[in-house]
Amino acid sequence: MPALTDLYRDLHAHPELSMQENRTADIVAAVLRAQGWDVTEGVGRTGVVGVLHNGDGPVVLLRADMDGLPVREDTGLDYASTDTGIDPDGVTVPVMHACGHDVHVTCLLGAAALYAADRSLWRGTLVVVFQPGEETAQGARAMVDDGFIERFPRPDVCLGQHVGPFPAGVIVTRPGTLMAAADSFRIRLFGRGGHGSAPEHTVDPIVMGSAVVGRLQAVVSREVAAGDSAVVTVGSFHSGHKENIIPDEAELKVNVRTFDPQVRDRVLPAIRRVVNAEAAASGAPKEPEFNPLNDFPLTVNDEAATERVVAALADTFGSDRILPMPRPLAGSEDFGVFATAAGCPSVFWHFGGADPAAFAHLDLTATAALALPEGVPTNHSPQFAPVIDPTLETGVRALLAAAAAWNAAS
Repeated sequence: MPALTDLYRDLHAHPELSMQENRTADIVAAVLRAQGWDVTEGVGRTGVVGVLHNGDGPVVLLRADMDGLPVREDTGLDYASTDTGIDPDGVTVPVMHACGHDVHVTCLLGAAALYAADRSLWRGTLVVVFQPGEETAQGARAMVDDGFIERFPRPDVCLGQHVGPFPAGVIVTRPGTLMAAADSFRIRLFGRGGHGSAPEHTVDPIVMGSAVVGRLQAVVSREVAAGDSAVVTVGSFHSGHKENIIPDEAELKVNVRTFDPQVRDRVLPAIRRVVNAEAAASGAPKEPEFNPLNDFPLTVNDEAATERVVAALADTFGSDRILPMPRPLAGSEDFGVFATAAGCPSVFWHFGGADPAAFAHLDLTATAALALPEGVPTNHSPQFAPVIDPTLETGVRALLAAAAAWNAAS
């Protein structure tokens, strides 16, 4: 644990943006080689894959993601990130491990060390995957497109985990749909600029965009059935540079979360219809442009494999620490891309990284219902900082226990 803690602090202090994880990948590759793994670098640009054979038996894939986020850290930690990066638009931005991928990398390297050190406890083949670009939904597809399935042993099961704002030491998961599908895109609205004193001679894209933002909220409230669910978020709205100039165009970035393919097929065309209609109503000189940014598939846990993993985790941690997730999370993941490409089952779970003291007044069943005490930062927050103990140990032990459900020596 002391060595893992040092590694974690270093990774946390030096995050890298999606598909730019060069330093992290170099560290991962060096550590795996020192442990005795067969290592391949540069898979899907910056991905790292380690393979360890130990006789006949199943092939188990364990995955961790490596990328950080364009967030300025505000945790006050002595190992807080002050690093910056260049985003895809060429802008210098602060970078932070605001989603805990540094935890994921550390835990998988810890599990890999134990597997390599004692082969008497397991059999078969292990494939550890350190994936780039999860935050942008690029990484898993990039690795698969780079021949992952053909170049490495085909897995019999894919296993992965994610740290979150649950009490440290607790694990939550569910069979079936675990996390939402997500679609993000950029919308350009075209107006006709002019002087702020004479709006009658212009087509104001800010007014047009404001109408779009307001009207999009009705897509969910009025076009999605009460028993279904979806989230439509306009997370970015940019237009103009000066207060007395009406600009020519506006740009919106929209994110959509759905849990059912039929709902997705209803919501996405509705958004396009609303945007086009508002542009026409405003007298826009040109139809809006829609440019995709990324898309995440549904994260779906195989029912039989999940039952197997939950039993193994309960044996390791105690059943009181393995809690059912009552409903799917609206967050998204590209982890399922590996299992889909391999044609095998997959299981994904979440483990706590928050200080358990913040949850002392809650029954764990309330925590399982996704109750979040005031002041506990969520993923993507500038204050998100998992407690080291027992978070790292829990993540390592969870990977070992889940994999052992397939590869334990008889």
